[in-house]
Amino acid sequence: MKRFRRVILVVIDSLGIGEMPDAARWGDAGSDTLGHVLARERPSLPNLQRLGLGNIREFAHMPAVPRAEGSYGRAAIRSNGKDTTVGHWEMAGLITQTPFPVYPSGFPDHLVAAFERAVGRKVLGNKPASGTEIIKELGAEHMRTGNPIIYTSADSVFQVAAHEEIIPLPELYRICRIARELLDGPDRVARVIARPFIGAPGSFQRTGNRKDFAVGPPEATLLDRLSAQGLNVIGIGKIASIFAFRGITRSLDAHNNDEVMDQTVRALTAAPAGLVFANFVDFDMLWGHRNDSKGYAAGLERLDRRLPELLAALQEDDCLIITADHGCDPTTASTDHSREYVPIIVYSKGLQGGVNLGTRSALADIAQTIADNFSLCLPCGTSFLADVR
Repeated sequence: MKRFRRVILVVIDSLGIGEMPDAARWGDAGSDTLGHVLARERPSLPNLQRLGLGNIREFAHMPAVPRAEGSYGRAAIRSNGKDTTVGHWEMAGLITQTPFPVYPSGFPDHLVAAFERAVGRKVLGNKPASGTEIIKELGAEHMRTGNPIIYTSADSVFQVAAHEEIIPLPELYRICRIARELLDGPDRVARVIARPFIGAPGSFQRTGNRKDFAVGPPEATLLDRLSAQGLNVIGIGKIASIFAFRGITRSLDAHNNDEVMDQTVRALTAAPAGLVFANFVDFDMLWGHRNDSKGYAAGLERLDRRLPELLAALQEDDCLIITADHGCDPTTASTDHSREYVPIIVYSKGLQGGVNLGTRSALADIAQTIADNFSLCLPCGTSFLADVR
């Protein structure tokens, strides 16, 4: 069977397509990110539709096409979690059995005290919060005292916000490295995130100098195995940080969806054989967590309008896989991620498309498919490479 020279794995961050059977256990009964956005906002997505997105299941205002240009299906999340880290790790072939800790009431006193001693500063905040809202609330006090703002979310994250003129970036990053070392054992959060901002009270703005300090995968992933075989692994956007830069041969910075698309198209003009792995972050960061269904819909339309640029950059022996890492339904009361199935769309200029891949039992099936293409085998997941060929 002829193999693809390159696989382009695109993650539309948080684009769930309906609750999984165990959604209620996670507080997510009834969640349906794409379905609810389509029903409420009616975005026009002709390019995703013709690739087969509307063929996966019945959606309001996006009917199936008679002959999809791509193959299509959906994947369950087998990992014990519903966050960015476990979703991406699973699509790279690693099932997470034990969920990362979360702190719905803020971080415990012993952690805060240890952090304050280690960095030589008191902290502000220490509660779950929106990043933009907490700098509105505490930014002025931070500027007056020099104390960093710490906060979390429904995800397993320890976030440190600081004004770039009060705590310069090198110092903020140093503080975050200290936090990363402290947060271990039962408090081993998935990510420590530096959240710098600028401006004056009443007009604070977060900058593009965010930096993630993630836990490294406990075992070898698809990325490690590909790079060990001398294959190219390009991470675009936050991909490299999710994997603690392991298995990445090149990381391309991108701070929003348009930059991710620009970098992905640019990478395809020169990337050798291997994997191009991109994350479109705005759906989760800007719209899902903020319950902004209009923004989510507009973002989908913008991505759909730019999709032909990506398709035009593909070579005959390239394979594009579009998926997501979890849900984040902007129409529900919750601002948390949601436990949902995620879409799978597979497209290549060398394939006829139109294959229904059904419901995959794990997002790891994507990893096994990519591994299969490059004559590798992972310990989990079932390849669908032969089905699309």
